[in-house]
Amino acid sequence: MRKIKDHVKELFNDIPASEQKELMMQDIIQNLEEKVSDLMFSGKDEEDAINKTIVEFGDIEDIKKELGTNPLPLRNQKRFSLHLGFSLWGSGLITALFVFINLYYSPDVIWFVYPVFAVAWWPLAMFYKWLGMK
Repeated sequence: MRKIKDHVKELFNDIPASEQKELMMQDIIQNLEEKVSDLMFSGKDEEDAINKTIVEFGDIEDIKKELGTNPLPLRNQKRFSLHLGFSLWGSGLITALFVFINLYYSPDVIWFVYPVFAVAWWPLAMFYKWLGMK
Protein backbone atom coordinates (compact mmCIF):
# COMPACT_ATOMS: atom_id res chain seq x y z
CA MET A 1 0.00 0.00 0.00
CA ARG A 2 3.06 2.23 -0.02
CA LYS A 3 2.42 2.90 -3.70
CA ILE A 4 -1.01 4.39 -2.88
CA LYS A 5 0.46 6.70 -0.21
CA ASP A 6 3.23 7.86 -2.56
CA HIS A 7 0.73 8.51 -5.35
CA VAL A 8 -1.54 10.60 -3.10
CA LYS A 9 1.43 12.56 -1.71
CA GLU A 10 2.54 13.29 -5.28
CA LEU A 11 -0.95 14.52 -6.22
CA PHE A 12 -1.03 16.88 -3.22
CA ASN A 13 2.59 17.99 -3.66
CA ASP A 14 1.79 21.49 -5.00
CA ILE A 15 -0.81 22.32 -2.33
CA PRO A 16 0.50 24.26 0.69
CA ALA A 17 0.62 22.35 3.96
CA SER A 18 -2.45 22.71 6.15
CA GLU A 19 -4.51 20.63 8.53
CA GLN A 20 -7.31 20.40 5.97
CA LYS A 21 -4.86 19.04 3.38
CA GLU A 22 -3.60 16.37 5.78
CA LEU A 23 -7.13 15.28 6.69
CA MET A 24 -8.10 15.12 3.02
CA MET A 25 -4.99 13.06 2.19
CA GLN A 26 -5.65 10.61 5.03
CA ASP A 27 -9.26 10.22 3.98
CA ILE A 28 -8.32 9.58 0.33
CA ILE A 29 -5.60 7.10 1.29
CA GLN A 30 -8.00 5.22 3.55
CA ASN A 31 -10.66 5.05 0.81
CA LEU A 32 -8.17 3.90 -1.81
CA GLU A 33 -6.76 1.23 0.51
CA GLU A 34 -10.29 -0.04 1.17
CA LYS A 35 -10.93 -0.22 -2.55
CA VAL A 36 -7.69 -2.16 -3.05
CA SER A 37 -8.75 -4.58 -0.29
CA ASP A 38 -12.16 -5.05 -1.92
CA LEU A 39 -10.56 -5.74 -5.31
CA MET A 40 -8.14 -8.20 -3.74
CA PHE A 41 -11.03 -9.92 -1.96
CA SER A 42 -12.83 -10.29 -5.29
CA GLY A 43 -9.85 -12.12 -6.79
CA LYS A 44 -7.34 -9.59 -8.14
CA ASP A 45 -3.73 -9.74 -7.11
CA GLU A 46 -2.33 -6.82 -5.11
CA GLU A 47 -0.40 -5.08 -7.91
CA ASP A 48 -3.36 -5.14 -10.31
CA ALA A 49 -5.73 -3.92 -7.60
CA ILE A 50 -3.43 -1.00 -6.72
CA ASN A 51 -2.97 -0.01 -10.37
CA LYS A 52 -6.70 -0.22 -11.10
CA THR A 53 -7.50 1.87 -8.01
CA ILE A 54 -5.00 4.58 -8.99
CA VAL A 55 -6.26 4.74 -12.56
CA GLU A 56 -9.91 4.93 -11.50
CA PHE A 57 -9.17 7.63 -8.92
CA GLY A 58 -8.05 10.10 -11.61
CA ASP A 59 -6.91 13.63 -10.85
CA ILE A 60 -7.68 15.93 -7.93
CA GLU A 61 -8.52 19.22 -9.67
CA ASP A 62 -11.93 19.37 -7.98
CA ILE A 63 -10.31 18.77 -4.61
CA LYS A 64 -7.78 21.53 -5.30
CA LYS A 65 -10.64 23.92 -6.06
CA GLU A 66 -12.39 22.83 -2.86
CA LEU A 67 -9.25 23.52 -0.84
CA GLY A 68 -9.05 26.93 -2.51
CA THR A 69 -5.64 26.43 -4.00
CA ASN A 70 -5.08 26.50 -7.71
CA PRO A 71 -1.43 27.17 -8.60
CA LEU A 72 -1.94 27.66 -12.34
CA PRO A 73 -3.53 31.11 -12.29
CA LEU A 74 -0.78 32.41 -10.03
CA ARG A 75 1.81 31.14 -12.45
CA ASN A 76 -0.05 32.71 -15.38
CA GLN A 77 -0.45 35.97 -13.46
CA LYS A 78 3.30 36.15 -12.83
CA ARG A 79 3.97 35.44 -16.49
CA PHE A 80 1.43 38.08 -17.52
CA SER A 81 2.95 40.72 -15.24
CA LEU A 82 6.23 40.05 -17.03
CA HIS A 83 4.48 40.77 -20.34
CA LEU A 84 3.02 44.00 -18.94
CA GLY A 85 6.46 45.16 -17.82
CA PHE A 86 7.95 44.19 -21.15
CA SER A 87 5.28 46.17 -23.02
CA LEU A 88 5.90 49.25 -20.86
CA TRP A 89 9.67 49.13 -21.37
CA GLY A 90 9.33 48.34 -25.06
CA SER A 91 6.89 51.14 -25.77
CA GLY A 92 9.06 53.56 -23.76
CA LEU A 93 12.13 52.66 -25.81
CA ILE A 94 10.26 52.90 -29.10
CA THR A 95 8.86 56.30 -28.05
CA ALA A 96 12.36 57.51 -27.14
CA LEU A 97 13.59 56.35 -30.55
CA PHE A 98 10.84 58.29 -32.35
CA VAL A 99 11.56 61.42 -30.29
CA PHE A 100 15.28 61.17 -31.04
CA ILE A 101 14.72 60.65 -34.77
CA ASN A 102 12.23 63.53 -34.89
CA LEU A 103 14.46 65.98 -33.02
CA TYR A 104 17.63 64.95 -34.84
CA TYR A 105 16.38 64.91 -38.45
CA SER A 106 13.45 67.35 -38.47
CA PRO A 107 13.39 69.53 -35.33
CA ASP A 108 11.06 72.07 -36.96
CA VAL A 109 8.22 69.55 -37.50
CA ILE A 110 6.87 67.59 -34.57
CA TRP A 111 5.66 64.29 -36.05
CA PHE A 112 6.73 61.77 -33.36
CA VAL A 113 3.37 62.16 -31.58
CA TYR A 114 1.51 60.16 -34.25
CA PRO A 115 3.51 56.92 -34.04
CA VAL A 116 3.60 57.24 -30.25
CA PHE A 117 -0.21 57.00 -30.21
CA ALA A 118 0.07 53.71 -32.10
CA VAL A 119 2.79 52.42 -29.77
CA ALA A 120 0.80 53.41 -26.67
CA TRP A 121 -1.92 50.88 -27.50
CA TRP A 122 0.40 47.99 -26.69
CA PRO A 123 0.87 48.61 -22.94
CA LEU A 124 -2.64 50.03 -22.65
CA ALA A 125 -4.14 46.81 -24.01
CA MET A 126 -1.92 44.76 -21.68
CA PHE A 127 -3.00 46.90 -18.72
CA TYR A 128 -6.71 46.40 -19.44
CA LYS A 129 -6.17 42.67 -19.80
CA TRP A 130 -4.34 42.69 -16.46
CA LEU A 131 -7.28 44.55 -14.85
CA GLY A 132 -9.65 41.96 -16.27
CA MET A 133 -7.67 39.13 -14.68
CA LYS A 134 -8.09 40.54 -11.16
